[in-house]
Amino acid sequence: MKKLLPFLITISALSISGSAAFFSVFGLSKLFAGAATAVTIMAGTLEASKLIIATLLHQYWKKLSILLRAYLTIATLVLIMITSMGIYGFLSAAYQETANASSMVDKEIALIDNRIETFEKQKDLKSESLVGVEERIAQLNEGINNIEYSWVDRDGAGDQRELLSKQLEIANSDYIRLTNDISDLDSTILTLETDRFDVEIDSDVAAELGPLKYISEITGKPMAQVVNILLLIIVFVFDPLAISLVIAANRSFEIAFSKPSSSNNVTVTTPNKNVIEAVSNVIT
Repeated sequence: MKKLLPFLITISALSISGSAAFFSVFGLSKLFAGAATAVTIMAGTLEASKLIIATLLHQYWKKLSILLRAYLTIATLVLIMITSMGIYGFLSAAYQETANASSMVDKEIALIDNRIETFEKQKDLKSESLVGVEERIAQLNEGINNIEYSWVDRDGAGDQRELLSKQLEIANSDYIRLTNDISDLDSTILTLETDRFDVEIDSDVAAELGPLKYISEITGKPMAQVVNILLLIIVFVFDPLAISLVIAANRSFEIAFSKPSSSNNVTVTTPNKNVIEAVSNVIT
């Protein structure tokens, strides 16, 4: 396991570094779309150089001059900032595409809601008119009944009944027309509500932005601010972690595959007793 750990750290470092480089290179190419190919080549070269510089600083820190150490350290920090900027640009551009799609869906839904509201107002007006027509019909029927039972022997009863009958016929026609109009409005509103439901169901944006909208609701912060904080957290962790793992991989290889110190292999032997006596006789 001690021999395997450095390789695992190296794989993790390279995978994170590669991901950071990918997002950074394409993010910078989006920021400088006018020279996307040139920026991709430049950013890719800088990403590879950054890992080499980090390894160089770790391996030869004491052997490098102070001025060179300072410059390479500053260059590494600047490259981390450039990489972070590219990652932020890539992720923010990806979010913006989704946000634009969401905005289009919201506008389409808002347009449908406005049409539904307009038709509902028309329905309310016609419903009010229908109530008035119903009251008018009731009054005319009552008037006709009064003439039939109370004005039988009076002059002009027939003319009055005929007038009321014509008005009742007109009122009934208005009632039928208003009823049909309300029925048509109900059908139109139902169709628009179905269209609204289809727009919400067919859109993948709601599923993509659902968690962010939920976080925005529970925190009371605008979704753009929530996304910005999330992107900054990702940027803060991404490339610095990659550089840290590169350095950790170098150190782990040093520890795992370093040779034991020669002092650990020294054996202490006890002099032979006869040898000691012989040396003593020679001296004396």
